Amino acid sequence: MKDYPDHPGHRGVSTSVEAANDLAPRLGKLQKLVLDAVVEACPVGLTADELAAKIHMDRWSVQPRTTELKLKGLILDSGRRRPNFTGKKAIVWVAA
Repeated sequence: MKDYPDHPGHRGVSTSVEAANDLAPRLGKLQKLVLDAVVEACPVGLTADELAAKIHMDRWSVQPRTTELKLKGLILDSGRRRPNFTGKKAIVWVAA
């Protein structure tokens, strides 16, 4: 796997590798969209579902960006939790 979190991760399965390679050219832009939304939401923060709604993307595209940004030290788990769309508790992300 190339330079994760600067390159999308994958599970080593051909379809996952293909998806990661397809996403790679847009990764920086997507990470910036997520980071900007988290910074703007401080100090309240955002869950992955809230982020997805705010930037008009699906949660499955947003959640991996939170992991990447966390690994880069740009966002943090606030320690707070709010319900996601299923009612389960979700991490509230804040800017580092």
